[in-house]
Amino acid sequence: MPIHVAITRKVLPGKEDEFKEALRHFLGDSFLHGGVHGAAMMTALPGSESREIGILRTFANQAERDAFYNSKLFKDWEAYASTLTEEPVYRELTGLEAWFRSPVPPPRWKMAAATLCGVYPTSLFLTYALGPFIQELHPALKTLIVAGCMVGLLTRVVMPQVTKVLRPWIQSSDTQSAQK
Repeated sequence: MPIHVAITRKVLPGKEDEFKEALRHFLGDSFLHGGVHGAAMMTALPGSESREIGILRTFANQAERDAFYNSKLFKDWEAYASTLTEEPVYRELTGLEAWFRSPVPPPRWKMAAATLCGVYPTSLFLTYALGPFIQELHPALKTLIVAGCMVGLLTRVVMPQVTKVLRPWIQSSDTQSAQK
Protein backbone atom coordinates (compact mmCIF):
# COMPACT_ATOMS: atom_id res chain seq x y z
CA MET A 1 0.00 0.00 0.00
CA PRO A 2 1.45 3.42 -0.94
CA ILE A 3 2.68 5.64 1.86
CA HIS A 4 2.29 9.43 1.57
CA VAL A 5 4.44 11.79 3.64
CA ALA A 6 4.07 15.56 3.94
CA ILE A 7 7.13 17.56 5.00
CA THR A 8 7.09 21.25 5.88
CA ARG A 9 10.31 23.25 6.07
CA LYS A 10 10.67 26.91 6.98
CA VAL A 11 13.61 28.33 5.06
CA LEU A 12 16.04 30.65 6.85
CA PRO A 13 15.86 34.29 5.67
CA GLY A 14 17.88 34.92 2.52
CA LYS A 15 18.30 31.20 1.79
CA GLU A 16 15.04 30.69 -0.14
CA ASP A 17 16.48 30.54 -3.68
CA GLU A 18 19.39 28.33 -2.65
CA PHE A 19 17.05 25.91 -0.87
CA LYS A 20 14.53 25.73 -3.74
CA GLU A 21 17.28 25.00 -6.28
CA ALA A 22 18.87 22.35 -4.05
CA LEU A 23 15.46 20.80 -3.39
CA ARG A 24 14.71 20.58 -7.14
CA HIS A 25 17.92 18.61 -7.66
CA PHE A 26 17.30 16.41 -4.63
CA LEU A 27 13.73 15.60 -5.68
CA GLY A 28 15.03 14.48 -9.08
CA ASP A 29 17.86 12.44 -7.55
CA SER A 30 15.48 10.80 -5.08
CA PHE A 31 13.77 8.90 -7.91
CA LEU A 32 16.96 6.84 -8.21
CA HIS A 33 15.69 5.09 -5.09
CA GLY A 34 13.33 2.49 -6.54
CA GLY A 35 10.62 2.79 -3.88
CA VAL A 36 9.98 6.50 -4.43
CA HIS A 37 6.78 6.81 -6.48
CA GLY A 38 6.28 10.56 -6.32
CA ALA A 39 7.68 13.82 -5.02
CA ALA A 40 6.44 17.39 -5.29
CA MET A 41 7.43 20.81 -3.95
CA MET A 42 4.85 23.42 -2.95
CA THR A 43 5.82 27.03 -2.45
CA ALA A 44 3.96 30.15 -1.45
CA LEU A 45 2.61 32.46 -4.14
CA PRO A 46 5.14 34.93 -5.58
CA GLY A 47 5.29 38.05 -3.45
CA SER A 48 4.22 36.21 -0.31
CA GLU A 49 6.17 36.70 2.90
CA SER A 50 5.95 32.99 3.75
CA ARG A 51 9.21 31.08 3.85
CA GLU A 52 7.53 27.68 4.22
CA ILE A 53 8.10 25.02 1.60
CA GLY A 54 5.91 21.92 1.43
CA ILE A 55 7.14 18.59 0.10
CA LEU A 56 4.89 15.63 -0.67
CA ARG A 57 6.46 12.20 -1.09
CA THR A 58 4.87 8.91 -2.09
CA PHE A 59 6.57 5.59 -1.42
CA ALA A 60 5.64 2.10 -2.62
CA ASN A 61 5.23 0.90 0.95
CA GLN A 62 6.50 1.34 4.51
CA ALA A 63 9.68 -0.67 3.90
CA GLU A 64 10.62 1.55 0.93
CA ARG A 65 9.87 4.69 2.95
CA ASP A 66 12.12 3.48 5.76
CA ALA A 67 14.87 2.46 3.32
CA PHE A 68 14.77 5.90 1.68
CA TYR A 69 14.94 7.81 4.97
CA ASN A 70 17.86 5.61 6.09
CA SER A 71 19.76 6.01 2.80
CA LYS A 72 23.00 7.94 2.38
CA LEU A 73 21.28 10.08 -0.25
CA PHE A 74 18.65 11.26 2.24
CA LYS A 75 21.07 11.64 5.16
CA ASP A 76 23.40 13.81 3.04
CA TRP A 77 20.41 15.89 1.92
CA GLU A 78 19.13 16.28 5.47
CA ALA A 79 22.56 17.45 6.69
CA TYR A 80 22.73 20.07 3.94
CA ALA A 81 19.08 21.15 4.19
CA SER A 82 19.38 21.66 7.93
CA THR A 83 21.87 24.47 7.24
CA LEU A 84 19.20 26.27 5.18
CA THR A 85 16.00 25.62 7.13
CA GLU A 86 14.53 25.35 10.56
CA GLU A 87 13.66 21.89 11.90
CA PRO A 88 11.36 20.12 9.40
CA VAL A 89 7.94 18.73 10.32
CA TYR A 90 7.07 15.27 8.93
CA ARG A 91 3.65 13.70 8.95
CA GLU A 92 2.23 10.66 7.26
CA LEU A 93 -0.98 11.28 5.35
CA THR A 94 -3.61 8.65 6.04
CA GLY A 95 -7.02 10.23 5.51
CA LEU A 96 -8.83 11.93 2.66
CA GLU A 97 -5.80 14.10 1.96
CA ALA A 98 -3.90 10.96 0.94
CA TRP A 99 -6.76 9.33 -0.96
CA PHE A 100 -7.23 12.36 -3.20
CA ARG A 101 -3.61 13.49 -3.46
CA SER A 102 -3.04 15.15 -6.84
CA PRO A 103 -1.39 18.32 -8.18
CA VAL A 104 -4.83 19.84 -8.82
CA PRO A 105 -7.31 18.84 -6.14
CA PRO A 106 -10.56 17.45 -7.54
CA PRO A 107 -13.86 19.24 -6.92
CA ARG A 108 -15.53 18.37 -3.63
CA TRP A 109 -18.47 16.75 -5.38
CA LYS A 110 -16.11 14.24 -7.03
CA MET A 111 -14.44 13.50 -3.69
CA ALA A 112 -17.89 13.02 -2.14
CA ALA A 113 -19.03 10.72 -4.97
CA ALA A 114 -15.83 8.64 -4.74
CA THR A 115 -16.21 8.41 -0.97
CA LEU A 116 -19.82 7.24 -1.38
CA CYS A 117 -18.54 4.54 -3.76
CA GLY A 118 -16.42 3.26 -0.88
CA VAL A 119 -18.79 3.84 2.03
CA TYR A 120 -21.95 2.29 0.58
CA PRO A 121 -20.61 -1.20 -0.23
CA THR A 122 -18.52 -1.23 2.94
CA SER A 123 -21.58 -0.42 5.06
CA LEU A 124 -23.57 -3.17 3.33
CA PHE A 125 -20.77 -5.65 3.91
CA LEU A 126 -20.43 -4.72 7.58
CA THR A 127 -24.19 -4.88 8.13
CA TYR A 128 -24.35 -8.47 6.88
CA ALA A 129 -20.97 -9.60 8.22
CA LEU A 130 -21.29 -8.16 11.74
CA GLY A 131 -25.06 -7.96 12.17
CA PRO A 132 -25.65 -11.48 13.45
CA PHE A 133 -22.80 -11.19 15.98
CA ILE A 134 -23.71 -7.80 17.45
CA GLN A 135 -27.52 -7.75 17.24
CA GLU A 136 -27.96 -8.23 21.01
CA LEU A 137 -25.64 -5.33 21.94
CA HIS A 138 -26.76 -1.85 22.97
CA PRO A 139 -27.35 0.35 19.88
CA ALA A 140 -24.57 2.76 20.89
CA LEU A 141 -22.07 -0.10 21.15
CA LYS A 142 -23.24 -1.62 17.83
CA THR A 143 -22.77 1.75 16.14
CA LEU A 144 -19.30 2.15 17.66
CA ILE A 145 -18.23 -1.30 16.44
CA VAL A 146 -19.57 -0.72 12.93
CA ALA A 147 -18.06 2.78 12.75
CA GLY A 148 -14.66 1.53 13.93
CA CYS A 149 -14.65 -1.28 11.38
CA MET A 150 -15.85 1.14 8.69
CA VAL A 151 -13.04 3.63 9.33
CA GLY A 152 -10.41 0.88 9.40
CA LEU A 153 -11.61 -0.75 6.18
CA LEU A 154 -12.01 2.55 4.36
CA THR A 155 -8.57 3.79 5.38
CA ARG A 156 -6.56 0.64 4.78
CA VAL A 157 -8.42 -1.26 2.07
CA VAL A 158 -11.38 0.36 0.34
CA MET A 159 -10.49 3.99 -0.42
CA PRO A 160 -7.00 3.30 -1.79
CA GLN A 161 -8.67 0.92 -4.27
CA VAL A 162 -11.58 3.26 -5.05
CA THR A 163 -9.27 6.19 -5.80
CA LYS A 164 -7.02 3.94 -7.90
CA VAL A 165 -9.96 2.74 -10.02
CA LEU A 166 -11.60 6.19 -10.27
CA ARG A 167 -8.36 8.18 -10.73
CA PRO A 168 -8.96 8.93 -14.46
CA TRP A 169 -12.42 10.30 -13.67
CA ILE A 170 -11.34 12.12 -10.49
CA GLN A 171 -8.49 13.85 -12.35
CA SER A 172 -10.32 14.33 -15.67
CA SER A 173 -10.18 17.62 -17.56
CA ASP A 174 -13.50 18.83 -16.16
CA THR A 175 -11.79 18.67 -12.75
CA GLN A 176 -9.19 21.17 -13.94
CA SER A 177 -11.76 23.47 -15.50
CA ALA A 178 -13.90 23.31 -12.36
CA GLN A 179 -10.97 24.66 -10.35
CA LYS A 180 -10.68 27.83 -12.47
